[in-house]
Amino acid sequence: MNVEELVRDSLREQADQGAPLPGDFADRVLAARRRRRTRTIAGTSLAAVTAVVVAVAVPVLAEDTGRQETRPASELRSGDVVAHPGQTPPRDLIAAGDKALAAFSTSVPVKQPDGDEIVTRTYRLLDQKTGTYRKDARWSWVAVAPGMRTAAVLEQKLPVRRIGLLNLLTGKVERWIPVDHKVGGVAFSPDGRKLVATTYEKSPDLMDMDRPIHDGKRELPGPAEPSRTGFYVIDVASGESGWSKVETAPGGGWPGEINTREDFAFSQDGTLVYSNLTMAPGRRYYDFEGHKKSTPPKERHLGWFNDGGLSPDGKLAAGEFAGDGKTTASEIIDPLTGKRVAKVPGQQLLAWADSKRLIAWDIAPGTSEYRNRLVLVTIGSEKTVPLSGFRSSKADAAGRWQPVFAER
Repeated sequence: MNVEELVRDSLREQADQGAPLPGDFADRVLAARRRRRTRTIAGTSLAAVTAVVVAVAVPVLAEDTGRQETRPASELRSGDVVAHPGQTPPRDLIAAGDKALAAFSTSVPVKQPDGDEIVTRTYRLLDQKTGTYRKDARWSWVAVAPGMRTAAVLEQKLPVRRIGLLNLLTGKVERWIPVDHKVGGVAFSPDGRKLVATTYEKSPDLMDMDRPIHDGKRELPGPAEPSRTGFYVIDVASGESGWSKVETAPGGGWPGEINTREDFAFSQDGTLVYSNLTMAPGRRYYDFEGHKKSTPPKERHLGWFNDGGLSPDGKLAAGEFAGDGKTTASEIIDPLTGKRVAKVPGQQLLAWADSKRLIAWDIAPGTSEYRNRLVLVTIGSEKTVPLSGFRSSKADAAGRWQPVFAER
């Protein structure tokens, strides 16, 4: 039995038992279970994880030579990392610490009769029985809940009038939540018990030929006037919801206060929702009834460009790019003061694997800013651990993929 078969058999055994995807080593699983509070997803308690110890070897790129070599994952990965540096887009599970690549999407512009275009996504979701990513063309938007048992999904042709709750073990929609205001994006709360659904009059992925842009060679459809109308906060277990209207500031169309797609998300503690802004102050927060609220103290310095946010323990925050013409780097900041407390390798910080490590995009020195791959970086270390293969050096290349991370 080869390396991949060992990993997949372990994943299949857990999925057949109805348990969420575990880590691949007993010490990692037990430690994560001690840290993780009990959650209820879509009204069903998550099953306890049964630890399965597997001896695996993962191919990685040697940092100095670029050649491939094989080392035991327990030796190289500290027992909680599964990497596939030779795969882009990924075919097999990628995970680090408490985070896993639960899905990823590719997108293409689909021409419309009037010359407009709609950016259309195709998702590949982690099959927890095989440990591989499988195409599921039904969905235009996917958000994965903590624990990776449930995804909130939207059908094609956004915006839509219902939200699906997809069982990630069976691949079947267990329940539909109907809505009166059409939805174009969804996101889970940190505990997975609520959804915030952003409502739009038109597709938030529309590119408008009446608002053209130029790429230096030709005229192309540009970002459409924002049509966002507000948001729902939905209780996942009951499906009960309340809608709040949110006005876009006068003259707030692109380039203005918000982008064509500007979805709402939950604050770190799950008590508020916020929207990014394209100008100062960078974010605007609301309570669940749509009233504007002050920015939480620890979220005042969170950047718009990176998705890292606060560390799991709330003591640090992912900052902005801090590299130079020769090297890439990103800063780690004190969330209360905004002051830099550390620098780590990496072009763009995406998610915290734990309170000391982050998953990031990074490039090889001297290459295109678009030719990047997923890496794991550690505060206090200059080393990076490759997690995926490199994306294309062309920003508009077919097959260029975007990750969806979830707590496992």
